[in-house]
Amino acid sequence: MATTVITGATVWDGLSESAVAGTIVVSGDRIVSCGPAVDLPDGAEVVDLSGHTVTPGFMDCHTHVTINPDIGPSALMRGSAQKALGALSVLKELLGNGFTTIRDLCGTDVDPTTLYLRDAVAAGLIEGPRMLVAPHLISARGGHGDFSGAMAGEFQCDHRALELAAADGPDEIRTRVRQQIRYGADWIKFAASGGFSTPSDDPALPTYSQEEMNTLVATAKDLGVPVTPHCVCDDGVKRAVRAGVRSIEHGNLASAEALTMMQDHGVFLVPTQYTMLDDARRVDDDAYWKGQPVYKRRKYQRYAKDLLDSAELVADSAIKLAFGTDAGMFPHRDNWREFPMLVANGISAHRALTSATSVAAELLGLDDLGTIAPGKIADLIAMPGDPFTDIAVTGQVDFVMKEGVIHQRPPSPAGSAG
Repeated sequence: MATTVITGATVWDGLSESAVAGTIVVSGDRIVSCGPAVDLPDGAEVVDLSGHTVTPGFMDCHTHVTINPDIGPSALMRGSAQKALGALSVLKELLGNGFTTIRDLCGTDVDPTTLYLRDAVAAGLIEGPRMLVAPHLISARGGHGDFSGAMAGEFQCDHRALELAAADGPDEIRTRVRQQIRYGADWIKFAASGGFSTPSDDPALPTYSQEEMNTLVATAKDLGVPVTPHCVCDDGVKRAVRAGVRSIEHGNLASAEALTMMQDHGVFLVPTQYTMLDDARRVDDDAYWKGQPVYKRRKYQRYAKDLLDSAELVADSAIKLAFGTDAGMFPHRDNWREFPMLVANGISAHRALTSATSVAAELLGLDDLGTIAPGKIADLIAMPGDPFTDIAVTGQVDFVMKEGVIHQRPPSPAGSAG
């Protein structure tokens, strides 16, 4: 097995309050040893990362690799092959940003394309982060995941094709969950509330009853699959927590009571603050909203203050934060910007960094990842500088190792090998 020694850097293990000088030895796909003084094996490749901070590979727990905002509204209506081909560059870009693991939470086509991409990455056929996938968003008709009303008229398509995983009532919901798991879903995602990017639903209102959510989560749990909802509103969060979800996506209108309820039940929050709060802070910027849907801006104008107030509650809470971006709703290359947004909203750099490493691994059930320690899978990244004092260096990752294989190196001399 190939052996690599990483020297010269400070190393953050994914848990500690700061990084310390150290050396890491990797053999095959595993970390063999790490610390200030380790035995260096003969014949190993030595990678000098002086001036860098090494961390565990980042994890983005909320992506959409087959959605590309650069293409515009027609992106939703591309065929499955087009979406899969378009995702190849996205996956490589995310890996280059230092994200060695992603959770993709639903595509927008009838085929479970993201599952095929997951399996291709795992087989080594394409380059990218390892993927955990919820192939479709289970949604009430007229809710956040029902695209028929928004797109069918423009593209003259059969409404049924755009309903994707639409389901109303316990019986149909139960069937949809079982279909998704039959496809091979790692996670089930459903819409517990409306959203900002769809025209016919309100982000402040729940779209499934307590009975419907209970049925959905129980069905998935019986088959061993965890559940997470798209959920912006307070009532939706409370219903989803009662139903037994593992995480909440967004939760940007959650009250202090709802956040405490999540904390008491051990439910993770994936707050996607960059995409939400950047829009909220720019509601009066006409140039920013040019070309964007009028209904979307109106929603942000209505709820901007509530969004910003809820972000303060998150910062003051002890809730488990897992890093997620909603990349696909904005360019994937910018997914790292969630880090400085979290810090700007009162989250400590340490909490932001653990959200993308050890806490994310806990959410996703990936015990061999998220920390740097002997025996762990060698997912390691490095960036020039110290993210604890300058969180923006998370956007400058220039060394990426996934499962012991180096995918990206910094320019010489820092990346010279011996």
